[in-house]
Amino acid sequence: MQDTILSEVEAFIADTGLSEHRAGILLARNGKLVERLRAGGRIWPETQRAIRDAIQREREARLAAKQKGAA
Repeated sequence: MQDTILSEVEAFIADTGLSEHRAGILLARNGKLVERLRAGGRIWPETQRAIRDAIQREREARLAAKQKGAA
């Protein structure tokens, strides 16, 4: 399960071009999120849901901004 959330966060980083630190701050208010996930650190199910929700919100916001800029 931790591998899955780590993969999702890494994909988000690749898509957005954000640094690992900035993505951690944005997604979980934790600049060491990626580092801790890679080290096998524990992550609560509630935190995983919050991270996934934040990824979805950020992707939607970026898409809306891109569409607004293209209009």
